Amino acid sequence: MEIIKDASILHFISDVLSIITISTCFILKIPQILSILKVKNANGINLVGLLMELTSYTIMFSYNFRNRYALLSYMEYPIILIQEIILIVFVMYYKSCLNAYSMIGAVVYGLIAAGLLLGTVPQGVIAFLVPLCTPIGASSKVVQLLEILRTKNSESVSVLTWFISAFTNFTRVFTISVDSADLTLLLNFGVNVVLSSSVMIAAYVYKHPKKD
Repeated sequence: MEIIKDASILHFISDVLSIITISTCFILKIPQILSILKVKNANGINLVGLLMELTSYTIMFSYNFRNRYALLSYMEYPIILIQEIILIVFVMYYKSCLNAYSMIGAVVYGLIAAGLLLGTVPQGVIAFLVPLCTPIGASSKVVQLLEILRTKNSESVSVLTWFISAFTNFTRVFTISVDSADLTLLLNFGVNVVLSSSVMIAAYVYKHPKKD
């Protein structure tokens, strides 16, 4: 009886954290977008890192959706994806990368994403891609971290966005442990907690670079 009661409490806590995580994700990339618009440049933002993030989010969303996991355990993905795409557009605009090639790339991405979600791409392919999300997602954060350390300037990088990223990844470690205990997902989120925290600290330290 006690075991059942403890399990119920854990699931309740998991649901509360999921709701908090999803709610927080509604503004995850907003501070970063506003920061870029404020300084009117994307210096310090690594475009390759953003595209890697987009790839990782798309695969993870598709994996959870196709496996029919509880919606609350992954609902942040479609929310983040929309913001990520908007952020990428602004970064590309300020880096003068919006051209015919980027439009073709957008169409290709849309077709692939639709295939992953709608079942055109076999489940086995998605299962193969999911483990790659950990190195892809980790690499995107490492690239961003190195960009900040290299330039020693994080003027256009939002500390709040990276704090939210670290927090939401941390809460997902708990909720997934309770809901599905999927080791692949746990490893992915665990690594991202450490790396998001590292980028957040670096962004804070170099937020106001010393002028020569």
